[in-house]
Amino acid sequence: MIANPFLGVVFHWLGGLASGSFYVPYRGVKKWSWEVYWLVGGFFSWIIAPWIMASINTCDLLAVLSEAPAGALITAYIFGALWGVGGLTFGLTMRYLGMSLGMAVALGYTAVIGTLVPPIMHGEFGSKVLGTTSGQIIVIGILVCMLGITITGMAGKSKEKEMSKDQQRSSIKEFNFGKGILVATFSGVFSACFAMGLDAAAPIADISAAHGTTMIWTGLPKLCVVLLGGFTTNFIWCVILNVRNRTGYQYFHKQLRQADVLKDKGAERPSEAEAAVARRVPMLANYLFSALAGTTWYMQFFFYTMGETQMGQYKFSSWTIHMASIIIFSTLWGIALKEWKGSSGFTKVLLGMALATLIFSTIVVGFGNYLAVQ
Repeated sequence: MIANPFLGVVFHWLGGLASGSFYVPYRGVKKWSWEVYWLVGGFFSWIIAPWIMASINTCDLLAVLSEAPAGALITAYIFGALWGVGGLTFGLTMRYLGMSLGMAVALGYTAVIGTLVPPIMHGEFGSKVLGTTSGQIIVIGILVCMLGITITGMAGKSKEKEMSKDQQRSSIKEFNFGKGILVATFSGVFSACFAMGLDAAAPIADISAAHGTTMIWTGLPKLCVVLLGGFTTNFIWCVILNVRNRTGYQYFHKQLRQADVLKDKGAERPSEAEAAVARRVPMLANYLFSALAGTTWYMQFFFYTMGETQMGQYKFSSWTIHMASIIIFSTLWGIALKEWKGSSGFTKVLLGMALATLIFSTIVVGFGNYLAVQ
């Protein structure tokens, strides 16, 4: 199959749309603690969707995984578990900073580390990247992406300065810039391990191709291994929170405990009728919204692996395009959800510049890959 980098860019845009959108369905979850809906959604993100999609679209999935080198499986799993450390704090990033700024800061770190470390580890950065015209153009595209992320962060900081505390809380109820930056930094650094996990799992894709899988789907078995590592970390942490916060019952009960109702109401003690309504949990809707969020999250890497197969010898650049696409679409969601309401014209101009710069960066990286396959 001949690589088509611009088709790859389109696939990465679709992945960015999925990633930038996945948190929106969680807004429909009512009266569940974060650790409950995060784990329910996670089962779909990291276990159910990856195995179903890989089973449908690839050949001999179990045989492929059994033939894969143990070193590749273990390394991919470990990187997935490390990514999980960053992933489980990713939701907290958006809770404290909002979808636009939170994703911009966290993904800034993730983009740099996840893009550059694989070619450096393979000893290819000097000769294959900096030593070729295509590679140099890709590096320029990466730098443009970093500029776009920086401008996005500037827009977020400008918004934070302009808005009153009440305005901040109305759009992002738990807005906390200082705490959010710390969480986003931690999350971003560890989230980059996903790129290393996919790189380590490359032999799995080769084996899948040897079994007759169409090239565009060969990345799906890799996801089964890397995401299993991520699931492990997230499962352990969510269960710890379930025990600590006594929220494990929420998976199965249609009513909140009285203590949780009072905690939500604060000092105000509800009447008996109000308490009955407050205790009632929309279980079916919560599971459906969590499943939708989790499946949407998985689709980002479903499209990512498709895009990666189209990028030729510079497939590591897929990570930059993916990160830029996520920020673009998460920012658009932030605008749609009125997170930027009340911002000044200057802040909105910065935001527009950031979006234009990020879109341009994906085109530049795609062009660099295009030159390489000519």
